[in-house]
Amino acid sequence: MDDLRSEKEQVEAIRAWWQENGSYVIGGVVLGVALLVGWNQWQGSIANSQLEASLIYETLMGDVADGDLDAAEGAATDLHNNYASTTYPSQARLAMARLYMDKGRDEDAANALRGLLDSEANTEIKLLGKLRLAKVLLYQGQAQAVVELLKNETDSAFAARFSDVLGDAYVDLEQFGAAADAYAIAVADNLEVPTVDRTLVQMKINDLPEAGKVAAVDESLEVPAADDADGAATDDAAADDEADK
Repeated sequence: MDDLRSEKEQVEAIRAWWQENGSYVIGGVVLGVALLVGWNQWQGSIANSQLEASLIYETLMGDVADGDLDAAEGAATDLHNNYASTTYPSQARLAMARLYMDKGRDEDAANALRGLLDSEANTEIKLLGKLRLAKVLLYQGQAQAVVELLKNETDSAFAARFSDVLGDAYVDLEQFGAAADAYAIAVADNLEVPTVDRTLVQMKINDLPEAGKVAAVDESLEVPAADDADGAATDDAAADDEADK
């Protein structure tokens, strides 16, 4: 009888607990299911958004290849306005900058790239955008703006390319010593796959006035020789290197 009474008391205790707490348990289960459903729907929405943005970007690239500026601008605007959370708006800005340059609208190209730099794009895309903006500014004759844009960019995978363009800007400003220093950094690029044409950069060094060539020489750098077709200028640079050693 004691065992039966004990079991009955346990059942009554469970019933009492359930009456008191059952609504909370059911509510927790319902909330958990709702959160799971909501999470799955959110994930599905992201996937759908990425897919839609991808298709629009594909269309945009086709428009760029065809030179259809109006259609490309429409696709780019759609991406900026409706798919800002995806990676495609930043890529669209790069594509539009290229198309604007093809159409002779260099200021529109510069503005597209400035928009990229002001966006929340990833670092690599921003670095590429900065490089292209520097080239547009150089094309526009804004050498000092290029210097301001690139002078502190020395610690990335784009450092050699930045230095090459920076050297061109210093040449335009007739600051040949600074140009030589920038070119020297570019040719010192020691990546397994060089990011600049070191022979071409060396030819730029060879074309500098004598003061600039001297500034470019550094015993710690192995500067590749320019093509023999460069003639006497290459021979003079080699002689300078030898004298400094």
